[in-house]
Amino acid sequence: MIEIPLWRLGLSLIPILLVGWISFRWGGGAGNLSVATGRMVLQLFVIGYVLSFLFVMQNPWVTLGVVSFMILISAWISIRTIKEQRWASYRDALLAIGVGGGLVYMLVIFGVIAVEPWYEPKYAISLSGMVFANAMTAVTLSAERFDSELRSGKSVVHARNTSWNAALIPQINSFLAVGLVSLPGIMTGQVIAGADPMEAVRYQIMVMSMVMGSAGFAVAIFLMRRTHSTVATSQ
Repeated sequence: MIEIPLWRLGLSLIPILLVGWISFRWGGGAGNLSVATGRMVLQLFVIGYVLSFLFVMQNPWVTLGVVSFMILISAWISIRTIKEQRWASYRDALLAIGVGGGLVYMLVIFGVIAVEPWYEPKYAISLSGMVFANAMTAVTLSAERFDSELRSGKSVVHARNTSWNAALIPQINSFLAVGLVSLPGIMTGQVIAGADPMEAVRYQIMVMSMVMGSAGFAVAIFLMRRTHSTVATSQ
C-alpha cells in the first residue's frame, strides 16, 4: 500500500473546509460539521492505535466487550434526533440494533466466513463496525421520519410505512450503484492491498447483504416498537 504522510492527508480535508463554508453561508453555521469532523479525525486515530493493540489479543471477552460497546454507543447516537421520551427511545433503539444487527452479525461470523476462532479481532471487530454502524444510520432515519410524519398529522401506520421506505433509501441506492458508480470501501481496500479482485467481489457481496439485512431488521424492530408504544399512548 502507498503510505500517506500527514501533510498529504491534510489535503483530503480541503473539501470538508469548502463544505463547511457553504454550511456557514446557507445553513447559518458550520458548528455541527466542525464538531463532527474533529471527532471523526480524533476517533479514527484513536481507534487505529486501539485496533493495533486488540488485533494481537485472542480473548473472547475482549471482543465481546468491544462489540457490546459498539451496540451501546450506536443505539445512543441513533436517537439523537428524538427530543421526547429519549430513554424509552434508547431502549427501543438498543433492542433494534442489538437484535437486528446481532442476528446478521452471527450469521456472517459463524456461517458465511466461519472464522476460527470466532472472536478473531480482525474479523469479529471489523465486521461488527460495519453491521452496527449501518443499523444505527437506518434507525436514525426511521426515527426522524416517523416523528415527522406523526407531527404532520399522519396515521401511525402511514408513518411506519413511510419511515420504512425512507430508512432503506441509502442501502437501495448503494445496491443500484455498486460496480457502476462506486467501488465500495472493503473491495477497494482489498484490491489496493493486492487481493484478487474476484475474491474481493465475494467479500463485497457479503458486506452488502450484511448491511441491508442489519439495517432492515433493525428498522423493522424499531418501528414495531415505536408503533406499539404510540398506539398504546394514544388509547
